[in-house]
Amino acid sequence: MNKVVANAAEAIHDIRDGMTLMLGGFGLCGIPENCISALVAAKIKGLTCISNNAGVDDFGIGLMLQQRQVKKMISSYVGENAEFERQLLSGELEVDLIPQGTLAERLRAGGAGIPAFYTPAGYGTEVAEGKEIRLFDGKYYLLEHALKADFALVKAWKGDRLGNLIFKGTARNFNPMMAMAGTITIAEVEELVEPGELDPNQIHTPGIFVQRIFQGVNYEKRIEQRTITPRK
Repeated sequence: MNKVVANAAEAIHDIRDGMTLMLGGFGLCGIPENCISALVAAKIKGLTCISNNAGVDDFGIGLMLQQRQVKKMISSYVGENAEFERQLLSGELEVDLIPQGTLAERLRAGGAGIPAFYTPAGYGTEVAEGKEIRLFDGKYYLLEHALKADFALVKAWKGDRLGNLIFKGTARNFNPMMAMAGTITIAEVEELVEPGELDPNQIHTPGIFVQRIFQGVNYEKRIEQRTITPRK
């Protein structure tokens, strides 16, 4: 099956106001830049966004926050975005902060068909408020529910027309799990190849999880915090 679409605008054409989206990436690495730009251009509102972080003020999900397109963020880290902080403190944005490992496992569970699981992370903190707590082998655990989304937007290094994906480096942190947990998964790739050109042993996400794929353009690949050694 040929899953290729022409561009990001075509890929996200049926995302509507009020939907839940997963957006892959870690920091600014491996984020679906083209899809985010298309969402901003489409002016879709009332979105619930599940992402490890919220980008920065002028890049990534930060662009959507600027346009007030996001009503709720489900994330583990949002410390680099001043606009996010402002909206949170003013009550404009609903936020669910989740321990990073718990977020990863909730995504994985959503893709694997596991409805919920127990974890010790967050016990005794605000994270545990309102959640079922059970004692296993002398240790307390919280019940955490799987995460799913109407659409998962991911970005890969290489992909083929059947939707098989290979991620590079840090981009592999959240993208593969989100690709499994979306009802519809849209993949943008740096390089789109023909079926058979990818080494089967190197594929991280099989094409069965991907419904649409396109070759992205003009990737900025920003460095979130550049640290260099001063000249002596």
